[in-house]
Amino acid sequence: MKTIYIIRHGQTDFNLKGIVQGSGVDSSLNDTGRTQGRLLFEKYEGVPFQVVLTSGLKRTWETVSGFIEAGIPWERHPEINEMSWGTHEGKKGTEASIEEYRKIKNGWGLGEIDGRIGGGESAREMGVRLQRFIDHLPEREEDLILVCSHGRAMCGLVTMMMGRPIDRMNELTHSNTGLWRATLQDDGTWLFDLQNDRTHLPAELNTGKW
Repeated sequence: MKTIYIIRHGQTDFNLKGIVQGSGVDSSLNDTGRTQGRLLFEKYEGVPFQVVLTSGLKRTWETVSGFIEAGIPWERHPEINEMSWGTHEGKKGTEASIEEYRKIKNGWGLGEIDGRIGGGESAREMGVRLQRFIDHLPEREEDLILVCSHGRAMCGLVTMMMGRPIDRMNELTHSNTGLWRATLQDDGTWLFDLQNDRTHLPAELNTGKW
């Protein structure tokens, strides 16, 4: 039985300060993020993961460094990088940029998946690369897989693994080191039994900052 654990990376200073990251900002975890990653490892170090899959951005592999340092094989997959936010990346959100984000995000929920923020990546384009990652999972030989990705990309990834179109990804929420768990069924579908689980975190570290 193939089971996938999917988590969002831990907190960064960019998260804390409201600065847009996206796929073009390769930020590191802050002290809070490193603590979140450590607590995640302490709770799940007994799970015999056979491989760790992260995005190509260091905040993901820093989050799961405990598992990597324990000797679990590790691969980087840029298909699960965060969405590109174009000209907004590396900048603090303004009233105008936040309004643009809300408008485009709401449009995604209405099926307008070619909308893009700051000239960055559209939901349709992100969905194409996420689908490549999803398609390769059943073909892997490992039965226990740990995946670390990013907020918006992870919402798209989980939505599509649930068999839903990417225009429904707004229905999901994400938090730093929030965990999702899914098992591959005989009919090829994924069944989730954990969604944005944060029971490894104390209240003061249970942040939803993006």
